[in-house]
Amino acid sequence: MAETGTRAPQGADTPDRRTYALYTLAVVAAGWIIAAVNTGISYLALGLVAIPIVTGLIGCLAVVTLLRLLHCAWWLAVLSAAPALFVLVGSVQYAPEAALDSRGVRETVRITADSAEDHGGGNHRFTLVGEAGELDETLDWNGSFPDWRVGDRIEIVRDPEGVVPLEAATDVDPGGRLTGLLLGGTGWTALTLLAGLRGFTRRRAGRRPVFDD
Repeated sequence: MAETGTRAPQGADTPDRRTYALYTLAVVAAGWIIAAVNTGISYLALGLVAIPIVTGLIGCLAVVTLLRLLHCAWWLAVLSAAPALFVLVGSVQYAPEAALDSRGVRETVRITADSAEDHGGGNHRFTLVGEAGELDETLDWNGSFPDWRVGDRIEIVRDPEGVVPLEAATDVDPGGRLTGLLLGGTGWTALTLLAGLRGFTRRRAGRRPVFDD
């Protein structure tokens, strides 16, 4: 694709290599700080998943914007959406799953009813019965094609403090969430380093495109 921007004359406003390296490292640090802060917000807002989702989306958009400014082009910023998804999911889900893993009570239950079958709709709220009778909480599945059906016996993990919603034991994997979070942060780091290298080259050459070639 042909260059869509203009070639500006080199001038005093073009940063030197050391300064641009510092810019790049600052963006790398910002990405990891955003991931860590959103994980902390998720801990502080256990049971209120909407809060870390919103703050995580804002943080991911901030990283995309910083990459755009650093690279002086859009395509690496757009690619950063892939690791951003890992960061978002990991930072939002790690805290509640770690809480369930550390203090949760495991129990084998039987599914006795499905709200989607009784009342229609695409979301499923499964009624659970354990040894002590019917549980106050339901096992929720948002969307079609749930992993369970009425009559199944499954192991669940519930929070004795009632803060974190119960989950199927197979879905509680804080180690996997942390791994995804770290992979996302590493992906951001790699893209940021590449953006810094290419951005410095483009600015030194005087190119200021709106979209990259």
